[in-house]
Amino acid sequence: MQALIFDVDGTLADTESAHLRAFNAAFAEVGLGWFWDEALYTRLLKVAGGKERLRHYWRVADLDEADGAKVQDVIDAVHAIKTRHYTERVRDGGLPLRPGIARLIDEARDAGIPVAIATTTTPANLDALLGASFGSAWRTRFAAVCDAGTTQIKKPAPDVYHDVLRQLGLRGADCIAFEDSANGLVAARAAGVPTVITPTAFTSRDGFDGALVVLPHLGEPDAPVESVGPPMLDQRAGYVDIDTLRRWHRLTLHEAV
Repeated sequence: MQALIFDVDGTLADTESAHLRAFNAAFAEVGLGWFWDEALYTRLLKVAGGKERLRHYWRVADLDEADGAKVQDVIDAVHAIKTRHYTERVRDGGLPLRPGIARLIDEARDAGIPVAIATTTTPANLDALLGASFGSAWRTRFAAVCDAGTTQIKKPAPDVYHDVLRQLGLRGADCIAFEDSANGLVAARAAGVPTVITPTAFTSRDGFDGALVVLPHLGEPDAPVESVGPPMLDQRAGYVDIDTLRRWHRLTLHEAV
């Protein structure tokens, strides 16, 4: 195991509720008259990318209008307003990292294991979340950062993982990925990366066939978790650490042989 690769939205932090509130705030600001509730947004999350999600919803709501000449301009403007609302909410530290994330990133640094980001969220969203969690120099913690500014094709396509692997100079089998959704799992596995899944309320009903393991979160010494199926955590500890990941990674190599 030579590197860890993290998705962002839903994986590093439970961001989707904040994204949903930001979309609705943008709709109200521009007078669109739209409102997305949690059930609708859960379905819309199957469409990767905020702008793509807006276009998809518009086509469902009003197909004729959604094919208009100025629609992309409106989508770009609404998405920019949504991003402003989201980053303002997150930048003040109002969105904590999920359990185990900061600890595991610190453990990887101490063990000399590179950590990378593979996301198709916007650079502004990434800066807001990780700047609030790790400070303005957060990028120095990561050996590679690929986002919507570097990779245009969204998950479930594996492009962002291929971009990260090229920067790391590693094969997918050399790494472990962390994702929260079926789209992310498909992207990581298509790049050959064994994947740990930690779903959120928005993705808990996704199918995770092919995941290395499914956990409610990565756990902490004072907040243990249990594996949902093999491979199992060390139940004496009850949280994911570097030794646990190395053991799981060896299992994937053994199964490949």
